[in-house]
Order: sequence, then structure tokens, then C-alpha cells
Amino acid sequence: MLVPNPKRFNFYDRIYLGDATNMKDIPSSSVHLIFTSPPYFEAKKEYQKEQTLDQYLVMIHCMMRESMRVLINGGRLVVNIANVGRNPYTSINMHINLMADGLKFIKRGEIIWDKGASTGGSTAWGSWRSASNPTLRDVHEYLLVFSKCSAKREKPHGINSVSAADFAVSTQSVWHISSVSAKKRKHPAPFPIELARRIIDLYSFVGDIVLDPFMGSGTTLETAVLMKRHYVGIDIMPEYIKLAEQYINTAKKERNKNGPT
Repeated sequence: MLVPNPKRFNFYDRIYLGDATNMKDIPSSSVHLIFTSPPYFEAKKEYQKEQTLDQYLVMIHCMMRESMRVLINGGRLVVNIANVGRNPYTSINMHINLMADGLKFIKRGEIIWDKGASTGGSTAWGSWRSASNPTLRDVHEYLLVFSKCSAKREKPHGINSVSAADFAVSTQSVWHISSVSAKKRKHPAPFPIELARRIIDLYSFVGDIVLDPFMGSGTTLETAVLMKRHYVGIDIMPEYIKLAEQYINTAKKERNKNGPT
């Protein structure tokens, strides 16, 4: 059953129109898990037309600083990120790890999300079949895992949901999971429910509060509902809030098929 902590304000099971860099609606030390996928750094995106790399990194840093504030001690932050560019190549994951050091997060490791099975036959050309300028094409992204203050959760109020078989697979550092269609999800850069399911299953208990400050189409929130967790979402795009609400409502119906929670 979903049993919220009565000492918490009723800020959860809600979506907020707002900015991930200022989570003003979220109380300090109230969230158990943050799983988020910040927007790719691509100038062609509508919300990044005039954003420099430095500005992008400041945005990520502010999100992480706020994450440190809202997480409970022992709470986890998991950031799904892809590196960008080829000339030069920009290691966004390196920047985030350095930010984590400065903010006193405990680094818990990196998961490689291998999308190779779903990338198709396209190629990043550079130079075709020539050593002149071959260009790599990414078939992976990173899941960077951090904890606040302590590696261990103290006095958890929920129960575990991860099975022995899933635990054995999810604690490996490489996850082979196909990507999801942007067209089908109605969002330019979605991640699959299976990715969120593994993170939520591994790093939270039933009844925990799961936050996604770059909510997008709401995959983290939808998955939290299906897995009997509470959710909080933040996004700056009203159309994505409406889309996420549709997915969440469907997830609630699916979850409740087996009885009330």
C-alpha cells in the first residue's frame, strides 16, 4: 500500500509548472529518489536556441544543488545524460561528476545504458571507410548515481520491491535496454519505462517519493505510479504537463486493477 509520511506536506502526487533550478514547492529533506534526464545540449532545440554550454552547465549545477536540498539523508540522485559533439567532443558526464564533488554528493558509480540493439543502421559519417576523419556514433548514455550524505538509507519506511533476479541484473554496470520512439511518446527525447523501472526498483522502497525535475512526458512519474511510489514532477512546458497527466492517469488505472493501494 502507498503510505505517505504524515509529517510531510502534501506536495507529492503533483506536477508543478516551474524550473528545475528552483524547486521552491518541494520541502527540504523530503524526497527519497530523484531520477531525471536533463535536456540534451543541442542548440537546435526550441528551449536552447540561445543557450551556451556554460549556461547549460549552470542549469545542471543549480538542479543538483536543489536536489541536495530536497533529498533526505541517504536519498539518491540518478542523472541520465548523454555526451555531445564530435569536434570537439564534450564530456557532459565528466562535468556532472565534478559538480557532484563540489556539492558534496557521494558518487556511487556509473551505469552504461547500451541502446545498441535499437540504434538501426545509421552512421555518423565523418569520413566513410577512411582513416581521414572517422566519426564515432553514440549507442550509449550514462546513468550517474549519487547519494546525499550517506550511502545507506536510514530507517526506511517502505518495503523492497526488487526481485532477486532483477537485483542481479540491475547491479551490473551495463544495462541493455532499447530506446523508445519519440513519435510514439510525443516527446523529442524520451527514455523507456524499463529504464525508470530499474532505477526506481533498485534505489527506492514502496511508498517512497520519487521526483523528476526535468519531467518531460512523465516517464519517471508514470513508472513511480505503476510501482506504488509517490511522484513529483516539474517542467517548464505546459504541454508536457498535460501529456504527463494523461500517462499518469492511465498508469493509475493499470495499478488499481489489482485492488486499491
